Amino acid sequence: MIRSTRISPAITISSAIAISSRRAGVCVFSLRVLVTALVLAIFSNEARAQEGRRHEPGRFDFYVLALSWSPSYCEAATERSPDRIPQQQCGARPYHFVVHGLWPQYERGYPRDCQIPAPRLNRAIMSSMLDLMPSPRLVFNQWDRHGTCTGLGPRDYFDAVRKAHGAMTIPEQFREVKTHLSVTPEEVEAAFVTSNPGLSRQAVAVTCDSRRLSEVRICMTKEFRFRDCPEVERRACARDKVVMPPARGGS
Repeated sequence: MIRSTRISPAITISSAIAISSRRAGVCVFSLRVLVTALVLAIFSNEARAQEGRRHEPGRFDFYVLALSWSPSYCEAATERSPDRIPQQQCGARPYHFVVHGLWPQYERGYPRDCQIPAPRLNRAIMSSMLDLMPSPRLVFNQWDRHGTCTGLGPRDYFDAVRKAHGAMTIPEQFREVKTHLSVTPEEVEAAFVTSNPGLSRQAVAVTCDSRRLSEVRICMTKEFRFRDCPEVERRACARDKVVMPPARGGS
């Protein structure tokens, strides 16, 4: 004999709520998985798109003009290898700010080495740049690594370097530094902003090593007008104070 089992309405309602909750939980979990997958897909597509144009000369958003404080470079080189000091840049001539390079940039990241091997750079072009970039090795390196990404030929690229350099003014107080200066990165930024109308603090970044000022990096459009560059500015020196050694021959 089979006994009939009566199910309590309360139990039925509780079970229904539990099942609905589990289903809702599954739906929420599924929605989170879907949203995460979409976000990852968007970033992945963006990364692939940027990687896809990495090797396309001329496909970039703006320039960074990197100005190296030559006395810092020479002082650090002397500390590393006293017998192998770069004489072209660190000899008797008192260099101050020199051009490290003109670098094509994306809004996020940057291209480099866009042509391997790079088209050969004529030595006459290299020699013509030694007043701004006082090292043959530096000139060759900048053409191979960055110039090839501009879509310009060698002569046009180094003409662009000169135009970018000519579009900005070195602050007066940094043209003849004869003693070690202790400055804040903010003071250096402010000096460049004051000396260059139209340049904002968001368009310039000061970099440093463990204690010395290394470079001032200025963001420019392809037409050599100043423009903001948040990602470059975020990579600026975070030290409270940095040293600017004097130029060779200073006291």
